[in-house]
Amino acid sequence: MPRSVRIASVNVNGIRAAARNGMGAWVDAAQPDIITLQEVRAELEHLEAALPGWRVVADASLQKGRAGVAIASREECAISRIELGDDALESNGRWIEADFAFGGETLTVVSAYVPTGEAETPAKQDAKWAFLDAMEHRMGELADGLALVTGDLNVGHRPLDIRNWKGNVKKAGFLARERAYFDRLLGAAGQPVTGQEGIGRGMVGELSDTRSFSAGATGLGWVDVGRAAHGELDGPYTWWSMRGKAFDNDSGWRIDYHLASPALAPRASGYRVDRAPSYDTRWSDHSPVVADYALGE
Repeated sequence: MPRSVRIASVNVNGIRAAARNGMGAWVDAAQPDIITLQEVRAELEHLEAALPGWRVVADASLQKGRAGVAIASREECAISRIELGDDALESNGRWIEADFAFGGETLTVVSAYVPTGEAETPAKQDAKWAFLDAMEHRMGELADGLALVTGDLNVGHRPLDIRNWKGNVKKAGFLARERAYFDRLLGAAGQPVTGQEGIGRGMVGELSDTRSFSAGATGLGWVDVGRAAHGELDGPYTWWSMRGKAFDNDSGWRIDYHLASPALAPRASGYRVDRAPSYDTRWSDHSPVVADYALGE
């Protein structure tokens, strides 16, 4: 008999600050079985202190106080991995996988924190391209099993995912080439990939230069659980700037995802974004993304 496994993902913007400001109350209310965390900016001991009683695997950034990813669970994971790409890729603190056994089935859960990038700074944007290349390759390897890639992926895939998308077509997070990666990840498995033509000047030209849209590129079949659940409507957003009235006006970005492999996607239900009731009750600038998955034979 399958069981319902609740998985939550959140960029905590510093686990110690999040714990001080109310994260524990959210955990108690949401009752997740697995939590994937990004931008923890701390060591394993700090994560264990913030989540007493949980089993935690983590990968810290080589730069102290930066990035950091983790997976916390009620049950022990079978194995965890932090490798992504080759030795030239700076992925420390940005990718961790854990395998969990549920009634004879194995689920791979990923916590990912894609670099923000910066369109005006080639070195920073090149690091993002390299990470997205490696992520796309790894997701191709994981696509045939039960797998869930979660986290702050720092790309708004479609205009529905950003309130002010027209003002961001030339900025990191909504560049045509960035969105092209998601077009391939989420394209029908084995089918030719088509892009989002007509969104922003130069869109078609930019797409023709991307590796994701090389001749013969085909979709990998992953499913954006949030978009599948919410339909063709704006949002629901998951990140809002701390500046100005972005949160109050719901002028946000949907950059935190649950991406399910083709075999896992039909088992998803109950997707939601746990948006804080008010600006002053937030414990991160991101909101948790939560969904349930039916697992076990």
